[in-house]
Amino acid sequence: MPVLLALLILFVLGSRRAREPPVDPQPAPIVHSPLVPVLLQHGATAVAEHGDVSSVIFGWSAIAVATTLFGLTYALIMTERFNRANVAMLAAGLMVLLGVINQHQAVVGVDFNTIGLLIGMMLIVAVTRETGVFQYLAIWSAKKVKAKPWGILLMLAVVTAVTSAFLDNVTTVLLIVPVTLVLTEELEVPPYPFLFAEILFSNIGGTATLIGDPPNIMIGSQVEYITFLDFMVNLGPVVIVVMIATIFPIWLIWGRKMTASDEARQRVMEFDEKAAITDKPLLVKCLVVLGLVTFGFIVGHPYGFEPATVAITGGALLMILSNLGRKIDEKNERTHHFFGHVEWTTIFFFVGLFIVVAGVEHAGLLNMLADEIVERTEGDRAAISIAVLWVSAIASAIVDNIPFVATMIPTLKTVIADLGMSQSDSMALWWSLALGACMGGNGSLVGASANLIVAGFAERAGQRIKFTTFMLHAFPMMLMSIAICHVYITWRYL
Repeated sequence: MPVLLALLILFVLGSRRAREPPVDPQPAPIVHSPLVPVLLQHGATAVAEHGDVSSVIFGWSAIAVATTLFGLTYALIMTERFNRANVAMLAAGLMVLLGVINQHQAVVGVDFNTIGLLIGMMLIVAVTRETGVFQYLAIWSAKKVKAKPWGILLMLAVVTAVTSAFLDNVTTVLLIVPVTLVLTEELEVPPYPFLFAEILFSNIGGTATLIGDPPNIMIGSQVEYITFLDFMVNLGPVVIVVMIATIFPIWLIWGRKMTASDEARQRVMEFDEKAAITDKPLLVKCLVVLGLVTFGFIVGHPYGFEPATVAITGGALLMILSNLGRKIDEKNERTHHFFGHVEWTTIFFFVGLFIVVAGVEHAGLLNMLADEIVERTEGDRAAISIAVLWVSAIASAIVDNIPFVATMIPTLKTVIADLGMSQSDSMALWWSLALGACMGGNGSLVGASANLIVAGFAERAGQRIKFTTFMLHAFPMMLMSIAICHVYITWRYL
């Protein structure tokens, strides 16, 4: 499980002394579950602090039930044999039904700021995609480099990164990949290097802003003192360095060998990018609203306007503007169409995941993990930050980075509170988590949602991306990016 993996890596990175025998706090007698006895032995303090929930079924220990559900949830998600939203929602329901938390605690555990931000941005993108602007960007980029394969790969990678930063990387690849497949087919070149680059650059570019990647959305939503501008100022510089560094191995592996016939390049040059824009008045409205939303993200926080409020308002405004002058039946039909493009599976995955994490937090598991982190690193801020960076990267390459970050946010909050860190001192931990989780997602096909979406498109186009092939290429590049982030975090914050 990722939590156990985290503890193991923290032991290797941060342990400086032998572990002292745990002190028995002599909690009130409880009926122990036969499940996870070792965990219960070392978790006595956490259970004593949080209280063993009396309503847990059969009188079992809350921490045993919560840990078992948490582990099974991760395991089932990792197998990819079940829809992850189904798994998360079932686990959330069992957290309540088995008595680990009650329904009120479950609802409180859902971060509606993250949910609102995701829905709002998905609605904005749903309207914007009607204009054809993404197809325009892809064709324009290809023609700017005279339809040379390496130039197209580079341009599409940069467009993917920039777009991912200001929309989100999942939506970006949904819109860019189909055009990429058309271009590579016309050029008669293998699409894999192009799709590979777009996966990496979508995650790298999404790291730069609060709205670019789901882990950042969660961090920005749940850490009150981090703003949209903070993400850009603190993560933007290292993202640019990583982008430049990532170009070189891609060029060495594929770029220097890429060629296309003059006839194939001419076919691409004949594409009309202007014809891709299907609704210019709507495009203007989209750009205005997107500009206002971005402005709201930057300046809204000091006035109490959270990103969810800004995004939902922007989405609603854009839908109204897009429907001006239409009959009511058409307005209703278009509104249903836009809401149909919201990734409700992802939304409910987040809802279920938040409730599962609330369960293990209430039971005391995350406090135990926080205590382990502090103990293994002796409370050293630099050691904790670097450990979080590397643990997040490795774990995010093994499982989807979203559930990992959902678990780590409350854990780091406890660590920060236990050590009495100031807001400025704690920034190193949050940036380490963001960089590790977002860029660590490049380590494998299951590391991030955008990776799986690109792989799905490729398979439907008859260009299956093999898990091992991708990992052999991507994992070393991911380690390179984390090494760069390690230097950056140490130089700037430690």
